Amino acid sequence: MMLGRTEVAVTALGFGTAPIGNLYRAVPDERAAATVAAAWDAGVRYFDTAPHYGLGLAERRLGEVLAGYPRDEYVVSTKVGRLLVPNPDGVGRTDLDNGFDVPADLRRAWDLTADGIRRSLDESLGRLGLDRVDVALIHDPDESDAPETALTGAYPALRELRAQGVVGAIGIGSKQPAILRRFVEETDLDVIMLAGRYTLLEQPALDDLLPSCQRRGVSVVNVGVFNSGLLATDWPEQDAHYEYDAAPTDLIDRARRIASVCRRHGTALPQAALAFAAAYPSMASVVVGAERPEHMRRNAELFAAPPPAPLWADLVAEGLLRADAPIPSPTAAA
Repeated sequence: MMLGRTEVAVTALGFGTAPIGNLYRAVPDERAAATVAAAWDAGVRYFDTAPHYGLGLAERRLGEVLAGYPRDEYVVSTKVGRLLVPNPDGVGRTDLDNGFDVPADLRRAWDLTADGIRRSLDESLGRLGLDRVDVALIHDPDESDAPETALTGAYPALRELRAQGVVGAIGIGSKQPAILRRFVEETDLDVIMLAGRYTLLEQPALDDLLPSCQRRGVSVVNVGVFNSGLLATDWPEQDAHYEYDAAPTDLIDRARRIASVCRRHGTALPQAALAFAAAYPSMASVVVGAERPEHMRRNAELFAAPPPAPLWADLVAEGLLRADAPIPSPTAAA
């Protein structure tokens, strides 16, 4: 699907690179490369990354693998807003405080100014080994110390880079519907990356944000659709994660109730989660991460096999899904 009114086309299933940036745990180079290759073999041609993921490790690993494929056959998005700068205090330490098992010899520094955006893209291109990225996304500006600069500095810079043909599409990524909607309503961006706010577990983005995207012609890339792992297995465990932390008991119970309905219909919880995440009309791609090739292959297989249609009516009837949420068609992922 094309992003907004641009010529940038993404596959319905995309690959997210946070896990191969050593999210939570170290991933060997060979396994990271095999996981990216597994995504390619499964038909994925859209790859999302960011400097934030492993302090540049994810970008470097992705670029090394994609160097073996024709450049005009895939789309890459990366993020701007955080620069990587030397961190003398991090010598001998890891970045696990930020979720990544990598040496903390660098640190993230917010810079949402026009100059910071251009520098961020240049440095990402160096790590990726590419002469261009297709999509540039402002990364979590709500978490910065000067979020208004995303509108006054970062967005105008990206708009100019798009006009110059340096990038094909521009947008913003966040888990906060309010800031995403503000950008949708006040700017001329092409795409938003929505993190964890339109999933089978919960759909707050359905209230205002997604209708605004549809009205304004803004595409949506849906990420975090397993809610940090809570929906990633057939039966959620008691130690499951949510929002990158321990999942609350009430959400584990809700996820298990959804899983029980899935079982009655002969489908798996992650299969239903992937199908639902793609169903809203503005969804251009569902991006999922993986740290092992077998995990990526399973994700692709589940995505290609939509659950039976009666599942959705039962979820609504049991109060587990909003009645106004668009449901997948039987051929939605085909």
